[in-house]
Amino acid sequence: MAPQGPSRPRKRGLFFALSIVGVLAAGTAGWFAHRPAPQPPAPPPQHTERPPPFDITSADEAAILAAHPATLRVFRYQDAPHVLVLSFPTLHEQGRMLDRLGAFVEKAGLPHDRVLDDVDLQAAIRLSGDTEDTYYYGHDYRAADIARFFALADRDGIVLHPEENELRGLLTHEGMLVPGAVGAIISIPPESASPPIDSTARATILHHELSHGAYFTDPAYAAYARDFWQTVLTEAQRAGFRHFLGTEGYDTTNEDLMLNEAQAYLVHTPDPRFFRPDLAGLSDAEAARLRQIFLAGMPAAWLKGATPVRSE
Repeated sequence: MAPQGPSRPRKRGLFFALSIVGVLAAGTAGWFAHRPAPQPPAPPPQHTERPPPFDITSADEAAILAAHPATLRVFRYQDAPHVLVLSFPTLHEQGRMLDRLGAFVEKAGLPHDRVLDDVDLQAAIRLSGDTEDTYYYGHDYRAADIARFFALADRDGIVLHPEENELRGLLTHEGMLVPGAVGAIISIPPESASPPIDSTARATILHHELSHGAYFTDPAYAAYARDFWQTVLTEAQRAGFRHFLGTEGYDTTNEDLMLNEAQAYLVHTPDPRFFRPDLAGLSDAEAARLRQIFLAGMPAAWLKGATPVRSE
């Protein structure tokens, strides 16, 4: 999630895997064929999978926002315990841990069947017009996508940052990387002067990301958001959201991503620095009507109760 601004170019696929073909040589001498001794198997990838070096505290939105940690803090959202909230002391530390994962899961024009190495990741960030610190302001990922990210990184021998291996250790400890695990991580940055993230912006980011946490871990909420996208929004309204999300760098061919982001921006992002209805081709009155429809039947009572009331 990043503040809206001038349209940014779609991320383009730039990267292609290189394959190396090995050549085996064999020779014979006299009556004897020379056969190389069998080689031992390659050692397995080395992971940081020890218990994480920090405690996990159960907290609500207010308590999470009140904390301004000097090091990474991990909270278990008290009303949705399958959702972990990572509160970072700097945007740089957030980017080091989560940018590669974000590129893999969400970004347009980038591969979703392999993990970028450092060179390709930095090229993608530069092409987007961002830096490692500003590629995202808030992150959100379901457990299954994170598990696939680590599995493909291992498959291809991608060297991950220490911060990424720290994330692996945390989620291994939490049981989130096993098949069928229900869980999600979201993140919030600290307040910052440059780029400008004040307390209101930080609260908006957290609430926006919590709606993604609900979508990833509450089947009833996910089904409700999907039905709203498919049956309440018109095709023109869906196209408007796809256009807006495309300018923000999201992969518009991923329908699950589109409907998840649409519910989060429309209903759970009140700060106009992050979303205005006109960006998705909606009038203010049209957006207000759609929000009222969504909230009227919305499950996930904890999220509904925490959603800011707007004077429409």
